Amino acid sequence: MRSTDTPAPSAGSAADALDTPNALDTPDAMQNTVEPRLKADLLPLLAEADLLDSPATWGSVTTPAGAFRLEPVRPGRDLELLTGWMNDPEVAAYWELDGPAAVTAAHLRVQLDGDGRSIPCLGYLDGTPMSYWEIYRADLDPLSRHYPARPHDTGIHLLIGDGTNRGRGLGTSLLRAVADLVLGNRPRCTRVIAEPDIRNTPSVSAFLSSGFRCCAEIDLPEKRAALMIRERALRNLL
Repeated sequence: MRSTDTPAPSAGSAADALDTPNALDTPDAMQNTVEPRLKADLLPLLAEADLLDSPATWGSVTTPAGAFRLEPVRPGRDLELLTGWMNDPEVAAYWELDGPAAVTAAHLRVQLDGDGRSIPCLGYLDGTPMSYWEIYRADLDPLSRHYPARPHDTGIHLLIGDGTNRGRGLGTSLLRAVADLVLGNRPRCTRVIAEPDIRNTPSVSAFLSSGFRCCAEIDLPEKRAALMIRERALRNLL
């Protein structure tokens, strides 16, 4: 259920928006007090500096199974747990990240070292980590080449780590909760996007049951996916 494209490199960063005058062009009396000067044409980039509106601050949401929240991954704390989940055969069949911890670490590092367009998170249910999520800007992802993306479309990937939590409808509750968190905390986002493997019937069913609709089947580099979309406009009807 993860994206199979390599994330595109950053087009820029907030740091690029600072233009410091050369001291040789500055009056002597001001050489030690030069303030950074903002490039006007890069102001929009500063507004986008936090590409996902800080998931760490989104708080919790009540589900039928308990209080659920997202917390960004910290490899030093979470790598062993995530590696165990990735080596579960049911997970490995779709994520293809089974193997030593270095495999999981490399997958996380691409996101953690990026510009913030994808944030790996643990999902906590009543304080217990039990799922893994990737919240990402679908409109800035290679996925956008495969569907008519809109600005601020927000994508999600997920896995439920403990097999005892699968097959009892929990995925539906969690998907609804995370979509609500995204729409509640990202006012510029009008749609939540997902692209589960079309062969993963339980996953596709959970998306449909949680208010997503299947808009198309799309061919991605390593899978045929169901393009799932949940619209903000329908949020209060679900």
